[in-house]
Amino acid sequence: MRSHVCSRLYAAFLGNALERALVFLLFWGFGLVFHRLLVSHIGCVGKPEYVIFADRAEAGKQLARRLAEQEYPSPLVLALPRGGVPVAREVARTLGAPLDVFTVRKLGAPGREELAVGAISSGGVKVLNRDAIAELHINEAVLAQIIAREQAELERRESVYRHGRPPVDVSGHTVLLIDDGLATGASMYAAILALRAASAKRIVVAVPVAPEETVAELGQYADEVVCLNTPRPFRGVGAWYADFTQISDDEVREMLGA
Repeated sequence: MRSHVCSRLYAAFLGNALERALVFLLFWGFGLVFHRLLVSHIGCVGKPEYVIFADRAEAGKQLARRLAEQEYPSPLVLALPRGGVPVAREVARTLGAPLDVFTVRKLGAPGREELAVGAISSGGVKVLNRDAIAELHINEAVLAQIIAREQAELERRESVYRHGRPPVDVSGHTVLLIDDGLATGASMYAAILALRAASAKRIVVAVPVAPEETVAELGQYADEVVCLNTPRPFRGVGAWYADFTQISDDEVREMLGA
């Protein structure tokens, strides 16, 4: 009798276990299919479809359509290399405008290079965030080393990208200053100051994505800021691209026709 009861209990347990396993496998299968459909549809998981770009070229085409709605007489399109170049190329194509680069180097904090404490640009402009420098306890000797390193890289890039060509003369022109996105805006701010010093007639900052506060801040210095998306939370420029592969120097030269 006891043996018979145990056998029935074991069979019931085994049956329930098999049912649970089958249910688990069924839901796991549905989950896997849903995941693949999501990835194929928007290119990634966790990036809202309404602000994602497939790549910089697509972002540039969208930005070009927005800029084409405005009247910019004889504009010059300047890209912040390297990531801004494929975006700016699409804008220049659509508007039939000349394309060139405006080289800017972010000054990254030691050990936290993604955190900008300033920037330098073509034309000898230097922008420093003294509050951030003090908060991070960066002394003048270390700061001088950072500046010297980035200045050398800026000069190297100028030489590689231009291949002997002189910088474009922006005096009296409307300049569309383009990057693939903004975070702190330090590099773009340095570029604006340099272009002001070079007597640009009008400076229009144009980017696919940026934080609202950065757009508002740069609006105090540029004549106009055009930004397609200002998502919250921001999470960084690369978070809004399916393909945010780094652009090489050779690719920049090819896009510029150097």
